[in-house]
Amino acid sequence: MFFPSNIRILRLRKHRTQDVVANELGFSRSTMNSYENGAVRNPTLDALMAFSKYFKISIDTLVKIDLSKLSESQISELERGNDVYITGSRLRVLATTIGNNKVENIEIVNQHRARAGYKSGYADPEYLKRLPSFQLPILFNDRKYRMFQISGDSMLPIPDKSWVIGEYLENWYDIKDGQAYIVLTLDDGIVFKILNNRLRKERMLELTSLNSEYKPYEIHATEIKEVWKFCNYISDVVPDTIAQKNSLLSKIQIIEQEIGAMRSSL
Repeated sequence: MFFPSNIRILRLRKHRTQDVVANELGFSRSTMNSYENGAVRNPTLDALMAFSKYFKISIDTLVKIDLSKLSESQISELERGNDVYITGSRLRVLATTIGNNKVENIEIVNQHRARAGYKSGYADPEYLKRLPSFQLPILFNDRKYRMFQISGDSMLPIPDKSWVIGEYLENWYDIKDGQAYIVLTLDDGIVFKILNNRLRKERMLELTSLNSEYKPYEIHATEIKEVWKFCNYISDVVPDTIAQKNSLLSKIQIIEQEIGAMRSSL
């Protein structure tokens, strides 16, 4: 049972002393100390319920899951309410790598790996260790990120071979309509699209490209392996300036006027 160590971990994460927590739960400090040291081998149901309500973590998680083995982002997911025992959702265990500073890395999945190994190795810690990785101080330490290289022109003006950084999304019901996500699918591998969430009613996602030449399509929930919320992208392509775009529009208007004049003269 991991209850003693878990309540200590959660207390320290809240930056609270034993005195403070004991007072808020109606315990004496010595009782609180006994719970954390494991001196109380069988805490009462009332005590378990009190700690569960206080930390907003299910009793099952407090007792069965060793929080010391979880990464920062995984514990943060629990604290944000994404507890498998509370939500009843299927637990998705995310493999990850951690740097020497004990901060999670941002693994890099290039085009080749995206098409090949990642689709089968995304949940394999040994595979992920072989990926290049880095850390970005401007991102949050309590969330998990990964970087993928996209291919093709379906998401223009984001150009081909751009690198997109995604934040891991545990609960797929949190997908917001009209926002961009990186989705690992059963058949197509990694796709970067705008999503329309129809999971609750139809168990489906609608995927739309920024490039209107590509038609939207649907995938079933059973085809989804991972979802990453788009954060930002990196590219070595400099976007067209407004002046260049205006010049192009002017040229198109001139051509349209010339075609119109030719039609009138016929």
